[in-house]
Amino acid sequence: MNKRLEKIVNLNNYPIHDIESDQIKNLIKKCKFDLDKYSCATIPNFILPDSLKIMNEELEKQINEVYMSKESINAYLYSQDDPALPEDHPKRLFMNRYNGYLNSDCFPKNSEMKFLYETDELLKFVSACLGISPIYRWADPLACHAYNVMYPEGILPWHFDSCEFTLSLMIQKPEKGGIFEYCPNIRAPGNENFDEVKKVLNGDRSRVRQLKLEPGDLQIFKGRFTLHRVTKVEGNTSRYMCIPAYVLDPWRVNTPEHSRAIYGKVLPIHIERNKARSDGLAD
Repeated sequence: MNKRLEKIVNLNNYPIHDIESDQIKNLIKKCKFDLDKYSCATIPNFILPDSLKIMNEELEKQINEVYMSKESINAYLYSQDDPALPEDHPKRLFMNRYNGYLNSDCFPKNSEMKFLYETDELLKFVSACLGISPIYRWADPLACHAYNVMYPEGILPWHFDSCEFTLSLMIQKPEKGGIFEYCPNIRAPGNENFDEVKKVLNGDRSRVRQLKLEPGDLQIFKGRFTLHRVTKVEGNTSRYMCIPAYVLDPWRVNTPEHSRAIYGKVLPIHIERNKARSDGLAD
């Protein structure tokens, strides 16, 4: 077992290096139940306090490299309107966004978070919790394990992710607000379910669940199929998350438009791999 991993993950409570242990099998069973029913599973105090401090320092050290963005987007992460659609179509509802990312290509080679993301132990554990194999680390060099930064007054409106599965690691909690809200399994491959999406965007909260993460908690999340948002950050403390991502297609990356809007630049790989998605969902 890798010595560095035991300094990052609370292996006493969550021995992810020993996936056949009864302790982990029970945890996987619970996570899979929650993911199947709610598209979301949470593991408290997954990251050890010392490692959490290192991750926070990593981000703070490079905070001036964070790409911040203030713009209106729709739930599919596009900022361009499509007048060919009906006026009340969810693709034509735009919401204010103010957040930023320390892109994955900014991370130093010895980064704590980068190391954790690249361990097979974490990949195999997440795959088992999802009950899906194989899954792959995201090939997108900007987005695969980015830090998400929300300053006071920051907000992330309702949206779907480009990648199928996302981990959320709370690094620093805001004083108030910054609550994660989500609508489990609201769409599926081949079924956009625009009517239900529209209801949520128009204020219907009957499908909305909330998750209040604490520093060190790990969330496993089916972000491509679950509409979600983060409420406005209030107070004087920024909200820091790391969002390592996993995909079903090892070739797939963000579209050029998404990469430009969210991560501030487009690389050749985004243009070369800009093909229609096989799941038929808006991206």
